[in-house]
Amino acid sequence: MIRFMKKLLLGVLASALVLVTVSGCAGNEKVIRVGSKEFTEQLLLGQITLQVLEDAGYKVDDRTGVAGSNKVRTALLSKEIDIYWEYTGTAWLSHLQHDQPLTDPEECYAQVKSEDEANGVAWLHYAPFNNTYTIMMRRAQAEELGIKSLSQLGAYLTAHPGALTFAVDHEFTARADGLPGLESTYQFKLPEDKIIVMDNAIVYKALQENQVDIGMGFSTDGRIQAFDLVNLDDDKAFFPAYNPAPNLRTDFAAENPEIVKLLEKVAAKLDNESIMQMNYLVDIEQRRPADVAREWLQSVDLIA
Repeated sequence: MIRFMKKLLLGVLASALVLVTVSGCAGNEKVIRVGSKEFTEQLLLGQITLQVLEDAGYKVDDRTGVAGSNKVRTALLSKEIDIYWEYTGTAWLSHLQHDQPLTDPEECYAQVKSEDEANGVAWLHYAPFNNTYTIMMRRAQAEELGIKSLSQLGAYLTAHPGALTFAVDHEFTARADGLPGLESTYQFKLPEDKIIVMDNAIVYKALQENQVDIGMGFSTDGRIQAFDLVNLDDDKAFFPAYNPAPNLRTDFAAENPEIVKLLEKVAAKLDNESIMQMNYLVDIEQRRPADVAREWLQSVDLIA
């Protein structure tokens, strides 16, 4: 009877120890909250982050699709999210409120990383793709006119004033890194009636359908490839650097070095060709960002 009671007591103690251990682990389990902005490329970056973390064993909370840079930045600082991808140029000009854009990717990253540390934001290393502004033409027309660079475009517009129409969104007409600076740097001046203001999402289609001759866009947009458009070479490096990097709060980054290493592996694999293809699959082939992100992660051996 005594031997039986000892066995029973040992069993109860062992069970209690297991329960305490499990309870302790459950209490320490972190749910990583991942945010993003609302446009295609950001949704893809958000899904890539969610899936690579989930594959590594983390619990994740999908908070992607926030409308606007300031809102998602505020969500990070107020601890509503733990991670999102920001562009170096956006941080430099908008969040840190500098007037003069930086065009060198390494310089822009170094300056942003240094200044934003005081705001409690940790910048992991940036991805080697640059989603900056681009000036586009239909490939066939650009080849016909012999225009490959913005210097050549400026020379053509000066020699043939009023010959080509230029589609831009409203913001681009006023920004220092938009049309005014572009005209000054490349020494041309468009007649007002040749500047067609429209929503940026419409510019690509307007170009494809010959409604305009030149358009502003974003260099990694999948519609450039799909509509047989061409990015003109910014040969005087006018446009700012817009390289994306994971943003974490500094305390969160310090507490989670394994997540930092994981996300920096992801960033190193994200080049222009990869993100343009993913944007194309979502915008043109109407694929789900989650599915496209998963296929890319598997193709570069970041998840099983």
